[in-house]
Formats: sequence, C-alpha cells, structure tokens
Amino acid sequence: MRAVISVYKKEGVEELAKTLQRLGYEILSTGGTAKYLREYGVKTEEISKITGFPEILNGRVKTLHPVIHGGILYRDWVEKDKEEIEELGILPVDVVVVNLYPFEDMMREGLEEVELMEFIDIGGPSLIRAAAKNYFRVVVVVDPEDYGWVAEKLEKGELSKKDRAYLAWKAFSHTAYYDSVISNALKNLFEIEEVNKELSIPMKLSSKLRYGENPHQRGVLYTSPFEDLGVARAQVLQGKEMSFNNYLDADSAVRVVLEFPNDPACVIVKHNNPCGVAIGKDLKDAFLKAKETDPESAFGGIVAFNDAVDEDLARELISMFLEVVIAPEYEERAIEVLSKKKNLRVIRFFGLSTSFDVKKVSGGYLIQDEDTKLYEKLETVTKREPTEREMEDLLFAWKVCKYVKSNAVVIAKDKRTLGIGSGQVSRVDSLRCAIQKARRYGFDLSGAVLASEAFFPFRDSVDIAHEVGITAVIHPGGSIRDKEVFEAADEHGMAMVITGTRHFKH
Repeated sequence: MRAVISVYKKEGVEELAKTLQRLGYEILSTGGTAKYLREYGVKTEEISKITGFPEILNGRVKTLHPVIHGGILYRDWVEKDKEEIEELGILPVDVVVVNLYPFEDMMREGLEEVELMEFIDIGGPSLIRAAAKNYFRVVVVVDPEDYGWVAEKLEKGELSKKDRAYLAWKAFSHTAYYDSVISNALKNLFEIEEVNKELSIPMKLSSKLRYGENPHQRGVLYTSPFEDLGVARAQVLQGKEMSFNNYLDADSAVRVVLEFPNDPACVIVKHNNPCGVAIGKDLKDAFLKAKETDPESAFGGIVAFNDAVDEDLARELISMFLEVVIAPEYEERAIEVLSKKKNLRVIRFFGLSTSFDVKKVSGGYLIQDEDTKLYEKLETVTKREPTEREMEDLLFAWKVCKYVKSNAVVIAKDKRTLGIGSGQVSRVDSLRCAIQKARRYGFDLSGAVLASEAFFPFRDSVDIAHEVGITAVIHPGGSIRDKEVFEAADEHGMAMVITGTRHFKH
C-alpha cells in the first residue's frame, strides 16, 4: 500500500502519516514535506526516487509523472489496467494527502505579476483531481480537519465508499474554489473589463445560520476572498447568533449610514428598508430623531451608527427592544451597558467593500455592478432655485431614497426623515404612505422636501406634495411627461432638481 503526501501547510499531517505508517503504507513525498515528516520519525521515500526523475524548474515539476498518476488512476476492477501497470512496473497509490500553494494568501501581499504566478499550484490540483476521480479505490484528503477521523477509520478498517465519496466531493470543491480565486484575481490583476463567458464565484463558508428567511429554509453565510470588509466580516461582540435576516438588515443599515461620513448619523432598518434616518448634533440626538420618524417600526429594528457608541447613547438604546446595534466602535462603558440586554446583538463593523450584486432567478442568476453612483448631475429645472437649506435636505433625502425598496419616496426636513414610502406598486401610493406616516406621528410637512428614486410618470405626486406643504423635490427625470411635471412644480412655486441617475431597488 502506498500514500502520497505533499502539503504546503504541514502542521498536523504528521499524525495522519504516522497512522498510515503503522498500517503498513509506504509514504511517498516531495522534498519539503519529506523533510518535515522525517523530523517526526516518519520513514519517507522522495517521489523523485520513485519516478527516477529529479524535481526540476525549481520545484515547478515534481509529481507530474506517469508512475505517480498511473498509480493513482489505476482501476483495480479493469483487467487491462492491471496488466498495463504490471507491465510498466507501476505500483498503485491508495491514499493522496495534498494541500496547495497559498495563492489566496499571497494575492493580498502586493506581489509583482511574475512573483504571484509562482503561487499557482499545478501538480497539487492534478494529484487531487486524479485521486478524487478514482475515489472508488483511492482516499483523497485536502482538509486538515479531516486528518483525525480519516486516520481513525483507516486504523479500524471502517473507511467506507461513502466516506471516500465525501472526501472526493470535498476535493473537487477545493480545487474549484482554488481555480475560481485565481480566475477572479487575474481578472483584476490584468484589468480585464470583459464580462466572463464562463463564471465561477469563490465563496468560503463562514457560519451555518439557524435558518434562512424563514424557519423552514436552510441558511448559511459565506465570505468572499476578495472582500475584507463588510457585514459578513463584522465582529459580533455580544448577543444571540446573527440570523439570515439580521445580516440582510445590518448590511442595508450600514450602507445607508456610510452615505453620511462627516456628520453624526443614525439609521434604523426594518425588513430591509430604512424606517428612520437622521443626522444630529451627536449620535444620541441622531438616534432619537431617527426613532421619532416611525417609533412603531423602530421597535425590534436594526440600528446603525457611523461613529463610536458611548455610554449615554447605550443607555438610550437599551430603553427599547432592538434586534441589532451596529457601529464601527464602542466605548468600554457602552459595552457594559449594552450587555444588560443579553439577547441584543452588538456588532462592530470595519467598513464596506464594493464588488457586484447577485440575484437568483429560476434557472439562473442576475449579476450587476453595485449601485455606487449617487447622481449624474444636479440640475434645477424650475424657475425657483432650492434654498441652501432645501438643497441640503434634498441631498440627504436622495441618499436615503437610494436604499428604499421601489417604488420609493422619502420626505425629509432638517436632515431627518419625516416619512418613508416603500415597495408600493405605484409612486403616488408610496407618497401617500409617506405622508400618512408623517402625519401619524405629528410632523409638520411645511417646508419639507421630497425625494423619489425614479421619475414621476404624472404630475399627480407633485400636486399632492404641494398640498401638504412640501416645497422642493429631487428625482432622476427622464419621463416623457417631464415638461408637465416641471410645469406643475412651477405652478406651485416649488423647486425641483433632477439627478440624471435612477436608483431602482427590487
């Protein structure tokens, strides 16, 4: 019996090797691994002696040889295979233990192109794929976490075909991930803008979640090797396990709050929609204003801040039921206060990275660039220009509107939301919802502004906005009835600004 062991990360492999040696396996290895195993008393034969061919090209070619691959791919149930390897003097290989050059680690080191290419493993994936293809006979191990149980089952003679099939599946998953990382890294390195004809997206399991959007759905969290920031990388400081929906809502909340990097800002999200957003003189003031927008929806919400949470704010946060608090930092006393709410999830995030957006549809996937552009232009299309205060509120409302589900309408005043209408099938219905919310909580809409993430198809929304006291509007423009909409704003003495950029969010 023979085992090939060739690993870049060597820690722990000696125990599996010792087990194989006790069971009578001849251990074949490459230079570095052979040296490591001998230090632990494992008798090892270097592959170059078996093949009769030295490692060449500074280690680029070590295991790519018929003596090795023939021994792995030989089928003991095919008579011709038996005759052929006997004639050629090839001995079977029964176990293959391999892990690969650390391309993923090295791509972060800022290496020159030629240096980085040296960390693309060739022989390793070939060994893994050959062994996995022949799992009926060969055991392939790529994950160090599997060393223990594989050794135990081999020692007891209990490693089954099902076990080998499981290991083969992991092996092909491992090489697929490895190649996908390389493909995506080289696309960035070579500055290729072309859309991939054949696309694979590398993802690494971060955690298994209790369930998905609903208890009957399985949910898991994966991270991207190309995004070191973001909610998936956030640090959970306390509270219950983050759920599938918590991650969705936390991501939405962070994206909104980071639109306001220079002022104390708070965002409250419920069911993946902002229900209250405000800028304040400090974070506590911002939180209170955001909560007042819609205190009913804020109950059980996800709250995000763009600066450190202090003790005073923490005491305010525990005065109501919240699911998640997420911020870039927390003062020590704030953590002590928040810990009184044992189930409250307290998260520290380290910023966002942008990549692309993926949506699943039946039979396939839709992939798009992330929506990172705020506006194309800011053009006043009415006789009256917005005042300085109106313009500040218009930009505030526009930033919030970008993250509200379409059809989306945001009413704001003094850099706080007064009413948000989301997800209605007509824009005018979204406006009515926003007005109704604002009135329910006693807000005076006189002098407020309105943002719409897409153009107005008719003038009716402008007329309704004027009736309740709204004085300025921002939207993309682009409707065939733009002239009619602009004229309606002029009739009411309103200011209207168009951005040239739409922000549908489905």
